[in-house]
Amino acid sequence: MPSVGLMTTNAARLVYDELSSPLQMHDDCEAVARSFPLIAAAPSLQYADFPQDVAKPEITITDAARRIADALQLHLD
Repeated sequence: MPSVGLMTTNAARLVYDELSSPLQMHDDCEAVARSFPLIAAAPSLQYADFPQDVAKPEITITDAARRIADALQLHLD
């Protein structure tokens, strides 16, 4: 496996020793792909699969928050 060298401002020096062979890089990619778990089901991107009318969350302003806002001269309407 090639060792990674230090990056320098010297353009004549490479940041790597040399590339692996294409066969070895292909084998490395296949090994990595085998190590990742397969995704069972991807989420749907279809418009019909999402609810058309989503309820908006209610924001409640407590009395304490209203008093602080009033003291800071903010308007909570």
